[in-house]
Amino acid sequence: MVSYTASIAMKILYAIQGTGNGHISRAREIVPLLQRYGELDLLVSGTEAEVTLSQPLKYRFHGFSFVFGTKGGVDNWATFKLMNLRRLWRDMHSLPLAQYDLIINDFEPVSAWACRLQKIPSVSLSHQCSFVSPKTPRPAKWNYAEWLFKYYSPTTAHIGFHFEKYDDFIHTPVIRSDIRNLSPLNLGHYTVYLPAYDDKTLVKHLSKADKVQWHIFSKRQKKPYQSDNIQIFPISNEAYNQSMANCEGLLTGGGFEGPAEALYLQKKVLMIPMTGQYEQQCNALAASRLGVPVIQAIDENFAGHINNWIAEEKRVLVNFPDETAQIIDNLVKQYAKPGSILA
Repeated sequence: MVSYTASIAMKILYAIQGTGNGHISRAREIVPLLQRYGELDLLVSGTEAEVTLSQPLKYRFHGFSFVFGTKGGVDNWATFKLMNLRRLWRDMHSLPLAQYDLIINDFEPVSAWACRLQKIPSVSLSHQCSFVSPKTPRPAKWNYAEWLFKYYSPTTAHIGFHFEKYDDFIHTPVIRSDIRNLSPLNLGHYTVYLPAYDDKTLVKHLSKADKVQWHIFSKRQKKPYQSDNIQIFPISNEAYNQSMANCEGLLTGGGFEGPAEALYLQKKVLMIPMTGQYEQQCNALAASRLGVPVIQAIDENFAGHINNWIAEEKRVLVNFPDETAQIIDNLVKQYAKPGSILA
């Protein structure tokens, strides 16, 4: 419950990463909460999200995105071709920020570096900023991607999300109201979201587990089709939510929001983190400590892993309370420009 009335003069910028769907999905929950506090402008950069916001954007930037491959990792060549550092530099220097009383950043580089250049404070509200804490799980061997956590989207304050509260600024995941309001069933099928693999690879391997039904949600398809016991769907927020609500389990990558939502719905989860993607390796390690099974690749051993997972009835129990409104309230109280809110 909000404990004060926002000044109508208060202006907020909420900048969101547009690579992958998790950032946008979380923003769909947070945007209406921020709109209670004044005038909200939205900024998205990046090119790899299939879901969108229902509210209009004030700023849309090319940003700096990684492109998903088709064999389990990042497509480095496609990422290089998509990169436009000159444009990124120009966008950083052109963004007007002095007008805002509060700037919130979900791992978005254009606004983060614009804030640093203009010496304006900003607040991370993201999963990635949880890695500021050395207490957040990661592999023992240091990886250069730690520099990405530190310098890709630098801010002056941090509010993080992860599977557990590893530090005092880290909260459990934002579970969207769309998910919290579902009435989950178990119709026996398995939902699949593995955007770093192409459909042919997934169909080839999952068809060997032919005693169950599979729902694959694909970045690469515009129309649904069926192959024996496997249904392939284009990305759709509503269709994906319903499939996951009624599934036995979710087969997914090493992202954060998707596994968190499935665990909240008490579904079985099997994670395959992207090859060479350090953040996903970190997420998979954290999830494995909760009891979520993790495999590293779709290979000759995949059929055995899948059959073992299908046979396993154990669920990982989590407690992800609905704290998002209170987190936003505390954020505004603590970080808004003095005088921009009315007590």
